[in-house]
Order: sequence, then structure tokens, then C-alpha cells
Amino acid sequence: MIRSMTAFARSEADLGPQQAVWELRTVNHRYLEVNPRLPEGYRGLESHLRERAREMLQRGKLDATLRLSDNGGDGGSLRLDHDLVRSLVELGRESARELGTTGELPTAELLKWPGVVVTATLDAGEAQRRLQEAFDAALQELVEARGREGQALVAALEERLGGVEAGLARIKERLPEVREAFRNRLEERLGELRERVDPDRLEQEVVLLVQRADVDEELDRLATHTAEVRRVLREGGAVGRRLDFLMQEMNREANTIGSKSPDTAISQTVVDIKVLVEQLREQAQNIE
Repeated sequence: MIRSMTAFARSEADLGPQQAVWELRTVNHRYLEVNPRLPEGYRGLESHLRERAREMLQRGKLDATLRLSDNGGDGGSLRLDHDLVRSLVELGRESARELGTTGELPTAELLKWPGVVVTATLDAGEAQRRLQEAFDAALQELVEARGREGQALVAALEERLGGVEAGLARIKERLPEVREAFRNRLEERLGELRERVDPDRLEQEVVLLVQRADVDEELDRLATHTAEVRRVLREGGAVGRRLDFLMQEMNREANTIGSKSPDTAISQTVVDIKVLVEQLREQAQNIE
């Protein structure tokens, strides 16, 4: 499958008193670059992030951001230290007996005692496991998003390849007429020069002039490159670099055709082809 290098994904993890949110974003890059953005105390996740990213991605700059927030403060993560409460109650009773008084410690006073109300937290291993699972889920979502975007890119590339092929067809259709007109003009001028120029030398110059105006090879190479782009798109995988090289070759051939052609209509078609090739190159730079 062809994948884009541009995508975004998000996932969450419940850490008890905290809620964790992963945000993954990728943009174009020549190679794979992983940029973790983690809170203090979570640097140990980096090795897992980099390893999983290398398994799932080929190219692109990945920003992986972990954000933590309180989990609502609804008290669901609070609990009593029952051993401490029992000890405090017993101490209160002993104090009452010593002082000859009666009564229990008020509940409100018990709750104020340090350590009586504690926050239920996950152990470090469980928290790390949940964070890793959430990251893996976000990464999978990111890969799927890159795949969907990649299919859209393929459709755009196919459309522009069709435009290039249509331009080549117009040029080939125009060539016989252009060559005939070129030959007629050349013969008219040669008729004026034959009596003043050595015939052999004149023939050599004519051959060179015709060769310089011949664009058949460039047209064939441009058609071959276009067909190769289609083949690469069908093959799929991480083909962005190969496509970029093919676009450079297509642009080179189009430039040569434009510089050699003496016909205004062909030159205009070449300009149209070059615009399409530039659009192809821009789209191909988004491909993994």
C-alpha cells in the first residue's frame, strides 16, 4: 500500500488518578525521525516508542506527545488507610481512659489526619504497560490514516499522469505536420543557398539541424518514465524516493523537448506537461 507521510492520531489511557493522552503527528521527512515529547519521569518510554515506530514507519518526522491531566477529581480514586484509622481510634480511646473522659474522635478530625485518606495509584509497571498499549493503538491508527491519505495521493497522481500522457499524444499527433512545415521552409532557404555553398557541407548541416529538432527519443523516454511511475504506484510500499527520482527525469525530458521544438503549439503543450510534472513531484514528496 502507498502511504502518505502526513497524518494525525490520538489515544487515551486511564492511569487511576490521572488521564494520559497520546497525540501522534507525522510530516514529510527524508528519513524516519522520532521526536518524543514526554513529561518528566516518563523518559523510560522512549525506547519502546522508537522501536515500535521503526517497525511501523519507513519515513517521516514523528512527534509523539504525552499529556497528563487529573482524572476528574470525583473521589473515585481516593481510599482510606484502614490500619491507620483503627490505630487512631484506639489511641483516642486510650487517651479518653487516661483522662477520664468519654467519646470518640470525630470523623472529620480523623479524615484530616495525614495519611488517613490516600490516593489510589497504579504501580509503575502497570502504568507503563497501559501507556505503551495506548501508544501502540495510536500508532496503528496513524498508520491507517497514512494509508487512507496515501490512496488519495495515488488518485491525484494517476489523474496527473493521465494529463502527461494526453500531452504526449497531442505532441505526437502534431509532429508530422510540424516536420512537413519545417522541411518546406528548409528547402526554400536551401534553394537560395545551393549555388553559393558546397553541396556536401550543406547536406551535413541539414542533417545536424534535423537531428537537433528531433524529439522522438525524448518523447519515448518521457512515456517510459510515466509508465514506470504507474508501475511503482501499483507495486506499493515505501516508494517516495524512487518517485522523486522519476519526477526529476520526467522534468528533464520535458525541458529538452521544449528547447528542441520549433513549434509554438508543441511548446505550449510542453509547458502544460511541466506544470503537471511539478504537481506530481509535490504530491510524491508526501509519499513514504
